[in-house]
Amino acid sequence: MEKVDCIIVGGGLAGLSAAYGLASEGVEVLVIERGDYSGAKNVTGGRLYVSPIAEIYPELWEEAPLERRVTRELLTFMAEGSHTTVEVAADRFRTGPPRSHTVLRAKLDQWLADKVMEKGGMVITKNRVDSILKDGDRVVGISAGGDEIGADVTIISEGALGLLSTEAGLRAEPVAKDHAVGFKEIIELPAETIQDRWHLNEGEGAAQLFLGSVTNGLMGGGFLYTNQDSISLGVVVGIDALRWNPQQKESYKLLDEFKELPQIKPLLAGGETVEYSAHTIPEGGVRKVPPLSGDGYLLAGDAAGLALNALVTVRGMDFAIASGYHAARTVLSAREREDFSTTTLSGYDQALGESFVLKEMEKSQYIPEIMENPRLYGHYPQAVNALMEDIFTVREEPGKKLSSKVTSAVRRDFLSMRTVMEMFGMRRV
Repeated sequence: MEKVDCIIVGGGLAGLSAAYGLASEGVEVLVIERGDYSGAKNVTGGRLYVSPIAEIYPELWEEAPLERRVTRELLTFMAEGSHTTVEVAADRFRTGPPRSHTVLRAKLDQWLADKVMEKGGMVITKNRVDSILKDGDRVVGISAGGDEIGADVTIISEGALGLLSTEAGLRAEPVAKDHAVGFKEIIELPAETIQDRWHLNEGEGAAQLFLGSVTNGLMGGGFLYTNQDSISLGVVVGIDALRWNPQQKESYKLLDEFKELPQIKPLLAGGETVEYSAHTIPEGGVRKVPPLSGDGYLLAGDAAGLALNALVTVRGMDFAIASGYHAARTVLSAREREDFSTTTLSGYDQALGESFVLKEMEKSQYIPEIMENPRLYGHYPQAVNALMEDIFTVREEPGKKLSSKVTSAVRRDFLSMRTVMEMFGMRRV
């Protein structure tokens, strides 16, 4: 069968990052992407943390098609009939090296695919890999469209469900409990309108997370990111929570209801939905990361479970790019040795373990079990809103002192034995 130096399954950020690093060094690399183009099926909320990857392919980030630099952070606690928003806008968000940008994957991934091809790599779209080929325990290539293509090493970056790698026995079957599903719309608005509504200067952006009734008490939340001339609006909810949802509500309806909320609808006024997408997100944390390497293969990006929901930050794209980079460095080292065995390729596991990717995931290893607590999506948002409503309500008769209102609310909603134990558990975060 035909053979190349390296096959990469999946043309998302992990696969393209690996391909760019390899093609830059003259490696014959073939990327196979089932979408019409890179980015067509690569969906995310739309925020890339740039600072951790600034030194990874630094020549790229000056010209990458990023949308807006995030200068305003908003966290909204939602309850039935009320919401409370905490907003942070610091000078250091606006000056110095950028921390994060909003992105549109359809733009970013296509651009990176072009960069790969400029370096001599091949990116083949509209083709689906049917299976991973093995010779005993060794991965030797792929089968696609009836053709078999061999490779010294195969980098598998196929996405969160990992159907091909699971079928090949390279990782365990995906479990609903360890995944969420996200629904997102891209809504076009003029740049000036976005800047006025979110109090932004030109080029600046806002990132807003929503917790509470946005998911009807189910594990998950909402997000809103401002792009140059559009916003990304979506809802993420745990798949296991959906399966046992007593309301039996269709999950996509959560986004429809979100858009109609009186807190959200004015923000979307005059906008036009130009894109709708849904995707699966790994949320099992570091404990669910499979073996990252083996004889003739590496796993990268979502296929390796490299994503982190840390409550107020949601990361995946920077992890994907870093994993692709380290995969490329590992393959280059293996080529020098002419050895693509497990022993040599296990250097990838070590490199990721020493990088920010697995260090961040290790630090946050207890977050997935904390997120299973339904009170995060019901009791606490309701309690925050009840307190703030009481503070800002002026009644006909003189009410309690401000300190008394706060003390009563804290005693009522935050000083039960259950809450104290939950706060005690949060110390591990």
